[in-house]
Amino acid sequence: MDAIALEGVTKAYDSVLAVNAVSMRVPQGAIRGLLGPNGAGKTTTIRMVMNILVPDSGSIRVLDRPVSEHTRDSVGYLPEERGLYPRMKVRDVIVFLGALHGLSQAEAKKRAHEWLERFELGAWAEKKVVDLSKGMQQKVQFISAVIHRPPVVILDEPFSGLDPVNATTLKDIMLELRDQGSTIVLCTHRMEQVEKMCDSICLIDHGNCVLEGELRAIKQSYGKNTIHVEFTGPESFLCHPAVASVNRFGSGAEAKLKPGGDPQAVLKAAVEAGAQISRFELLEPSLNDIFIERTAHA
Repeated sequence: MDAIALEGVTKAYDSVLAVNAVSMRVPQGAIRGLLGPNGAGKTTTIRMVMNILVPDSGSIRVLDRPVSEHTRDSVGYLPEERGLYPRMKVRDVIVFLGALHGLSQAEAKKRAHEWLERFELGAWAEKKVVDLSKGMQQKVQFISAVIHRPPVVILDEPFSGLDPVNATTLKDIMLELRDQGSTIVLCTHRMEQVEKMCDSICLIDHGNCVLEGELRAIKQSYGKNTIHVEFTGPESFLCHPAVASVNRFGSGAEAKLKPGGDPQAVLKAAVEAGAQISRFELLEPSLNDIFIERTAHA
């Protein structure tokens, strides 16, 4: 049984086609990356899964049931825009939202305490939400999304406002939830997190699903066509005829090869140019590179 299944889902706003016949299946117990540029249709898709919006055509099922008010409680949702009550105290807002999802007052308080301690927010429990930093508010938003232990969790830009330490903590918790059987849909622009966490992806652009499948299989399908090179000295070898494009960074570059391009010819050119090579490695393209390639428009 799929946790989420979309079949030919379409949604338009007046003359703008926001989602165009998108089909997508998310297996239970997996982390699916829902990716795309700004305005691609990701949030509209999420809102239809949450039954906030109704599709113009197509069908959506959550845990093998047609999406409805009854399926909404099966899904924990962290929206990109914070939806907390700013004048309420932190503990109170978590308990209140937990109760809305069917928890008893006592159970909601117990779980709120556990989560606040986990995120090192215990000292802030009696503070008003408005007094918290953006990162703290994001942690409270996450707690509110998962406090009722939903089998499906949809997270829209969950790392927004988090420093690297807290982003790592959140990543580890998400992996724990997956290992405990939860299904997670992760919507983010942070490709490095997607590569670390996601089993599969769906890439949406201009309302169309342009790439979907297991992440490992997608990357393997491109082959090892990217040279990661770290060097000092001349960089003229990066203009070799075998190189299609170059992405420079502090100590080196990533060079994408043209089809049939020979990496050994590039290495030979680097040595002949007098570059001092400390690292030369042939890799599959990064997800960031794939994202740019599939969504770049003239």
